[in-house]
Amino acid sequence: MDTGWMANGNCRVEPPSTFFPSDGTGVIIAQRICESCPVKAPCLEYALANRIEHGVWGGASERQRRRLLKKRRIDATAANALDVAAA
Repeated sequence: MDTGWMANGNCRVEPPSTFFPSDGTGVIIAQRICESCPVKAPCLEYALANRIEHGVWGGASERQRRRLLKKRRIDATAANALDVAAA
């Protein structure tokens, strides 16, 4: 997966520890930095595709990314069931 987008992230000027907070307040601070990031979407997709478990990526916390992955699995299962039923 291409990672060239990383050079354009808002995070490039922040200490990495900002995006690996140990509390909820730290997560909110990291998410605020991500809000206006021009590479927010590819960052989130990178974290999801690589199953990165820690930190804030693409504006999403660890918990939020787990929920997104679960929703995508459910949606994919439902779409597959519809395809089978239509065949």
